[in-house]
Amino acid sequence: MRIPHDRDADPFDGVCPIHGDCWEGLASGAALTARWGMPAEQLPADHPGWDLEARYLAFGILSIVCTVSPHRVIGGGGVFDHPALMAMVRTQVQRLLVGYLETPLLLDDIDRYLVAPELGDDAGVLGAIAMAELAVR
Repeated sequence: MRIPHDRDADPFDGVCPIHGDCWEGLASGAALTARWGMPAEQLPADHPGWDLEARYLAFGILSIVCTVSPHRVIGGGGVFDHPALMAMVRTQVQRLLVGYLETPLLLDDIDRYLVAPELGDDAGVLGAIAMAELAVR
C-alpha cells in the first residue's frame, strides 16, 4: 500500500523488492533493521525511529480505515511488540485525522478501536483453527 514518504525527513529508500517505499517497505521490521542498522528490539525506547515508525503505521492504518471502515483495527506482529508503540500510533492516527473523520471510535474510544491482539502472537494460528472448526461444522 502506498503511504506518504517525506524523503527530506526520511531519505531511506525502503526494503520492498517491488515498490521500495510502500507501507511494508517503510514500516516493517525488516525496514527498521535496514534503516537503523539494528533490529527493532535493539532500538532504545527513546530512539527517533519509533516516532517515524508510529507515523508510517498510522498512515497505513488510516488508509485502511478510510477505505473499508472496520469496526476495530488489531495491530500485531513483531514491530508492535515495542511497549510504547501502540500508544504512539494511536496519537499519530488522531493527529493525522485533522478533523477528516470525527467519529468517537477514532477520538474518545481509540484505545478500544486500535488494539493489540488479545491472544498475542498466537492470534493468527488460533484464528485459523477456529475458522477451520466453523467450516467443518
